[in-house]
Parts: sequence; C-alpha cells; structure tokens
Amino acid sequence: MKKVSIIGSTGSIGVNSLQVVSQLAKDFSVAGLTAYKNIDLLERQIKGFSPSVVAVKDDSAKVLKSRVNGRVEVLGQAGISRIATLPQTDIVVIATSGSCALIPLLAAIRAGKTIALANKEALVMAGSLIMSEAKRYKARIIPIDSEQSAIFQCLVGRERNEINKIYLTASGGPLKSLSKKQLSRVKVRDVLRHPRWKMGKKITVDSATLMNKGLEIIEAMWLFGVRPEDIEVLIHSQAIIHSMVEFIDGSIIAQLAVTDMRLPIQYALTYPQRRRSKLPPLDFIKLKQLTFEKPDYQKFPCLRLAYEVAKKGGSLPCVLNAANEIAVEAFLNGDLSFVQIYSTIKKVVSKHSPKQNPTLEEILTVDQWARDEARGIVNS
Repeated sequence: MKKVSIIGSTGSIGVNSLQVVSQLAKDFSVAGLTAYKNIDLLERQIKGFSPSVVAVKDDSAKVLKSRVNGRVEVLGQAGISRIATLPQTDIVVIATSGSCALIPLLAAIRAGKTIALANKEALVMAGSLIMSEAKRYKARIIPIDSEQSAIFQCLVGRERNEINKIYLTASGGPLKSLSKKQLSRVKVRDVLRHPRWKMGKKITVDSATLMNKGLEIIEAMWLFGVRPEDIEVLIHSQAIIHSMVEFIDGSIIAQLAVTDMRLPIQYALTYPQRRRSKLPPLDFIKLKQLTFEKPDYQKFPCLRLAYEVAKKGGSLPCVLNAANEIAVEAFLNGDLSFVQIYSTIKKVVSKHSPKQNPTLEEILTVDQWARDEARGIVNS
C-alpha cells in the first residue's frame, strides 16, 4: 500500500484526490493533509482518512487542535513542507493553486518523492530550478493538470527528440462568444460560470482570460523539454481531447476522456499502471462532433503576452505569474475590470529586465517586486 500526502486537500483537486484514494483504498492510504483555513472540511477529511499529521493556516491551528482532541498532530503553516517530506509518504499531491506551492514542491523534490503536480504556477515561476533539482534528487514529477497529463500519456515510451509539436487544447472559457466590447462589461459572476469545469475562483478567471493556457505553455516547456514555438493552443469547446502530440513522422497521438479531474489524478497516483475507473467511458455516438478554432489574441491578449514572456524566459515568467495573481485577486474583489487584468500584467512585465537562471532567492525577490508593482497599479 502506498501512502499519499496532499498539499491543499480542501480545494477541488484535493477533494477529487481523496475521492480517488477512497476508490482505491486497497492500494492507497493518507499520511498527511494540508489546508489553508477550511478547517470544517479538513476535520471531516481527518475523520474519513485518518492522516497522522495535518497543517493549516497559523490562526486556524489552535481551533482545529481543540476539535480533533489529539487524534492527529496539527501543525501551523510552517508544517506544510514537513508534510511534503514525511518519510512514510510515497506520493505527494501538490493540489494548491498559486505561488504558495513552490516551497513545499521543492521540499518534496529534495526529499526524492514522487510528485503528482496539479499546480502550474510553481513551474512558471521557477521551472529551471525545479527541473534541475528534480534531476539532482531523482524525484519524479507526474502532471495532474488535464492537459499536461494528456501530453504525458501521449509521450509514454517516446523520446523527446521525436516531438514535432504539442497541441494544448482549451475549452475557451465562459466568455469565448462575447465581443471585445462586451468583455469590458462582464461581472465576476459571469466569469465564474465555466461551461465545463468546476474549479477554484482564481483558475476559473485564468481560464476566462486564457492566461491559464499561457501558464500551461510555460509549464509544458519545462515538463517536456520543448520550445514555446513548438506549442500551439487550440480552442476545443467540447473539452474531450485534452491535448495532442504531433511527432516528426506526421503522426498525431491524442488523449481523449470525459471531463473529470479524477481521471488524470488516478493516472498520476497509479502510474505506470492503470486501474479500473468508476467513471463512464466516452460515448462517441453522443459526441457527434469535435471542433477546433484558433484563439482570438485580440480579445484575449493574455495568451499572446504569455507566449512573448515564454520566449524571453529567465525571471520574466515569474513576473507574469505574480502580476497575474494580484490582478486576478483585484478583479475578484471588484477593484479591476476584466480587461484591466491584462493591462495591469502588461505594465508590470514591461518594467522588468529578465535575469537568466535565477536562484530561489532571486525568484522570491522578483516575485515580491512584481506583486508590489501590480498592487501599486491597482491602487492607482
């Protein structure tokens, strides 16, 4: 039996990961869990999965300790990296969104763990550092993000020099059919109505701006050793083909599945084997058609900006990610309009001179600088 620790167990990926663990209870058990402040759900997860240790936001730890009454060790925020490195843990699921995943991810890598990675921001911030450390400590990174999992599956048994092109598919988000003028008037509630996925607020906004796909371009570069010009984004509204790989002989291999995150999560946990899933298979007769469109870079300029940043590289992707996190937060709080998300990010990116191969200390410094710059723009 393999033991799993989940960093971010109360988010959508974390909840789905625990559902997979529950369905494969003969093969997996839970060693540790972390959450931010949703201690009600975390308490239920503790009762259901009996981890030996959990970690939460510092001001929630005392309350949770009183509730669990010694049934589990409760740590504050500093304990997150400890849970990512527990000796008994075989697989660490990085299920949190945003830059906060970077430190526990690096901790898990340096402990030589197998990592099921659902977070793209850490690789965008520090892809060079993460991949070099993974190689140094012989840590395996298996992507959970549906598109990256699809590419990973298409590449099993293949060499990287056989790749000609990677096709990243995107549903197009909830605003795909709106005009540029209409986009300037959309409300938060409009943006959070994703047509295909039920996700956290931040990633749903990123899906609407197509920044999510921009971050995935940078993520795929590091995971699969390709250049940004080797990656093409396609709008695929049905969200059935999760991504495709074109090889140098002209053959294309695609990964198709129902739109359910439990599938890539299960594959990451059981790799290189597969287990029977309780999810329904695709019904091709009901599908009828699969359509593809080019992204509209005029309406969704965040994607174009991400391509430009990916080509320049260095510390610039870290700036892109940090500015995006602040801009999205400001939009959700009502301090920016939807179209101002892009203009805010663009202003911050244009102020930065990228440093190649930055150290962790330099990455964290650049990240903080970009956040301060973005907040200054929002406040003005």
